[in-house]
Amino acid sequence: MQAQMLQTRPKPAWPRELLILAFDHRGSFKQKLLGFPEPLSPEQLQKAIDLKTMIYEGFQKAIQMGVPKHKAGMLLDEEMGEKNLKDAKTKGYTVICPAEKSGQDEFDFEYENWKDHIRQIDATFCKVLVRYNPESDSKLNARQAARLKELGAFLKSIGKLYLIEPLVPATDSQLKQLGGDKAKYDSELRPKLMVEMMRELQDFGVEPDVWKLEGVDRPQDAQALVNQARFGGRNAGIVTLGRGESKEKVAEWLKVGAHIEGINGFAIGRTIFMDALKGFLEGKLSRQQAVQKIASTYKEFVDLWESERKK
Repeated sequence: MQAQMLQTRPKPAWPRELLILAFDHRGSFKQKLLGFPEPLSPEQLQKAIDLKTMIYEGFQKAIQMGVPKHKAGMLLDEEMGEKNLKDAKTKGYTVICPAEKSGQDEFDFEYENWKDHIRQIDATFCKVLVRYNPESDSKLNARQAARLKELGAFLKSIGKLYLIEPLVPATDSQLKQLGGDKAKYDSELRPKLMVEMMRELQDFGVEPDVWKLEGVDRPQDAQALVNQARFGGRNAGIVTLGRGESKEKVAEWLKVGAHIEGINGFAIGRTIFMDALKGFLEGKLSRQQAVQKIASTYKEFVDLWESERKK
């Protein structure tokens, strides 16, 4: 049963659009992009930090090129981005920092003293990624929901905003039902499971300010997600994540979401920065060219979103 309905719909904690350049990738960034095994040497870590700085420079350049500063957001991790996070705060950018341990099947905190780290970074939003399929392991889901609820209560107590990125990976049995067709899972089954996932977390007392959700192909599915985010008078927003998909696929998702009131923007990462960084590492692009490519690609998505929003 859905949690007790809220009597009045509050004003949204974040009332404006949120167009996020996401570069908080950690395990995949170090291992897949750079080929560095854990733990990194000081020299390897510095190389990773330098690449994250290039993305940050691309973010700033995009704002200089016309991306609205009041809508732009940057999602960056503490390990490879602490210096840039601090710099971004001084410049008045909307800053989002993750709290979850990277690459884990079960959500847990990156640091044992996670509350101290959240206070120290002092970001606009705290973000967590969680893998949660309502038809999967119920005990696993309950453990994760308890941590999400604890985090939400802490963030509320210190006046910070809460962004949750709940992925809904297919179970083996769900894929089997669809003949192993992952595309069919994404288009037909995942949207329904996403709504159920949101409902279960709300029932447990998890109340983010913004849901960072996988894209859907059909407007009716996007509307169902908004309806659940707003159920019972809630006014949480939704941003569509890129999931490392092609520019064409991400553009399709944005075109769907831009026309749905309650979907407030996007959070795109690898689709924006990966080709540029690979080109730089392979010597095909100069540092300046790679930064420009990141800025231009980010601005392309912002321009697409804003043009669709006006239709």
